[in-house]
Amino acid sequence: MKHSVERLNSIASKKERLIIGLMSGTSFDGLDVALCRIKGSGMQTACELVNFETVSYSNDFKEELKTIFSRRDADLEKVCLLNEWVAIQHAIIVNQCLEKWGYTKNNIDLVASHGQSIYHAPKFLHGIDKFPNATLQIGDGDHIAVATGIITLSDFRQKHIAAGGEGAPLAVYGDQLLFSKKGENRIMLNIGGIANFTFLPGDLDGSKIFSTDVGPGNTMMDAFVQQHFPGKYFDESSAIAVKGKVNDELLRQLKKHSFFSQDFPKTIGPELFNLSYLQKAIDNAKANSLSPADIMATLNRFSADMIVEAIKSCTSNNETYFVYVSGGGMHNPLLMENIKSQLNGMKFFTTDDLHIHPDAKEAVLFALLANECICGEKIDMGKGRNKIPSISMGKISFPD
Repeated sequence: MKHSVERLNSIASKKERLIIGLMSGTSFDGLDVALCRIKGSGMQTACELVNFETVSYSNDFKEELKTIFSRRDADLEKVCLLNEWVAIQHAIIVNQCLEKWGYTKNNIDLVASHGQSIYHAPKFLHGIDKFPNATLQIGDGDHIAVATGIITLSDFRQKHIAAGGEGAPLAVYGDQLLFSKKGENRIMLNIGGIANFTFLPGDLDGSKIFSTDVGPGNTMMDAFVQQHFPGKYFDESSAIAVKGKVNDELLRQLKKHSFFSQDFPKTIGPELFNLSYLQKAIDNAKANSLSPADIMATLNRFSADMIVEAIKSCTSNNETYFVYVSGGGMHNPLLMENIKSQLNGMKFFTTDDLHIHPDAKEAVLFALLANECICGEKIDMGKGRNKIPSISMGKISFPD
C-alpha cells in the first residue's frame, strides 16, 4: 500500500497526466473510452482528447444488463455477479484500446470509470421519508485496477449524494472547468438516455451556473424500438419516427407528470420514464390504436418539447445563447429538428467546435473528475443553486 500511495503522490505532482475516462450510459450500447492528456487543475485545467473509441457491447452483454437494469425486482445474486463481470469486461476493453493505440499500462496514470448505472432513486421518486437520495452503479473499481494494472477511480456519484446532491447530473463540474467563456452564454446540452444541460453565464458569475436533468432523451424511444422492432436498439436516422404523425392527446398525457414542474436542478432516470409510463399515457389518451410510427413520432416530439421548455424557462429573449450539443440524441435528425425549430434565436453547435468529440464528452468528464480528485481541490461551485455541492469525487482502487 505504501508503494501505491507514493505512486499516487507522484502522479499528483506531474505537470500533465494521461487519464482514461470510461462512460457507459443508460442505453448501454457500448463503452466510451477517452484517453485524455490533462494539465493543471481547477480553472487552470487544460484537456486534450488524445484518442477516443466507442466499443460496442455484444448482444449477450446487453441482454444480461437488461435483467437487472432499472428493475425494482432485480435478482440480488445477478446484481452481485454483474458488478464483477461488467468491471472485467470494461478492463478487457481498456487493455484492447491501449494495445490498439500503442500504449502500455505504464504509460497511463489513471483510469476513471463511471460504471454502469442500474438504478437511480432520488428521494422525490422513492418517496420514503427515512431514506435519502440514492443511486447505484456497478462495475467494481478494484477489478478494473487489478485487471488493467492501473490506479482506478470509480463510484463518483456517491460523494455528490453524501454532500446533499442527488448524484446527478455531474456534467456541471467538467463543463465549468473546460467550457466557460467570458462574453458567451453557453448551454451545454447532453442528450443521452436522459437529457440534461449545464448553463454557463457569459459574465462568469459562478452563482448563476447550474445543471439539471430535464426529462427523457433517448430512453423511451430506445425502449419502444427494442420492444416493437426486434434486432433494433434505436431509431437510426429517425427512420421510424419520420413515417409517423404526432398525436396531440398522447403528447399532452406524456407531459402531465409533476417532475416537469419541479424547480431546477433535478434528476431522473428510466425508473420513471419507461414503457410503463408510456402505456399509462396511451391508455389515458385512448390511443391504443396508434401505429408504432405515430407513437415514435410523438415520443420524439415529447423529448424535444421538454428540452425546449426547460431551456426557455431559464433564458431571456434579450440575451444571445450558444447551445453546444453532445450525446447520442444529437445523431437523431428529427429530434434535433424539433429542438432547433422551437429555439430559433439560439445558435447551435456541437462540442466538436470546442475540440471535444461530442460522443466522448461524458467520458472526458470523468477523466477530469479523477484529475481533480488526485491533483486539485474540491471543485468550488460558489453559492449558486442548491444540489451542486463543492466537492471532489471518486473512490481510489490500487492494482496491488
